[in-house]
Amino acid sequence: MATVSESPITSVEQIVAQLTEAVHEHRVQPGTKLREDEVGEIFGVSRTLVRDALRRMEHGGLVTIQRNRGAFVAKPTPKEAREVFEARALLEPQTTRAAAERATARDIAELEHHMAEEHSALDREEAGLALKLSGDFHVAIARIADQKTIEQFLRQLVSRSSLVIALYWRRRNALCESNAHHALVEALRTGDGDKAEDLMKGHLLDVLSQLDLRERDQGPVSLKDALKR
Repeated sequence: MATVSESPITSVEQIVAQLTEAVHEHRVQPGTKLREDEVGEIFGVSRTLVRDALRRMEHGGLVTIQRNRGAFVAKPTPKEAREVFEARALLEPQTTRAAAERATARDIAELEHHMAEEHSALDREEAGLALKLSGDFHVAIARIADQKTIEQFLRQLVSRSSLVIALYWRRRNALCESNAHHALVEALRTGDGDKAEDLMKGHLLDVLSQLDLRERDQGPVSLKDALKR
């Protein structure tokens, strides 16, 4: 499992990358307070760098900054959670159809690599990492479709989806039961746009059905422990 890098942290980009990875892998949970001094101590950087990193993450939707309270990992409401997946349902099926019409053998090999990495993470019982890799798979399909604006928007939606699933996922073992990505790759391999579009629609509906969209609260999480684990 990824942890804080042993190499010196010297830039805002490095802080953003490592905190983002920790959020996507569910090592740092939604609602976790990101104190500037604590983050600075963990990464060995100034509070100025930390402040810039947190502002950048706020712009990307992963962090909320509250006046007089500080920064927290974003915590989507049930309404926001549903909106995220409704937006994905509008975008991804058509994007997947376009990808099926353009996919090359190299593209298919990339998607198969994503799936292999995802299953390897599941075998190691690293469900958070597997989920991050699953999100990367969806972004890769948008890249194959050569729809750069949608790809950029989808990256933000996938980031929000990671927060949603951390909060509202009903059955943690459901990832292991899904063959949706395999079926999608086969549809792309054969250039079957109709099937690819239908499969993506069904896949997103299935994910949404696994969410328990009720308000809930989680106990506090030590940021240092989460990043050092």
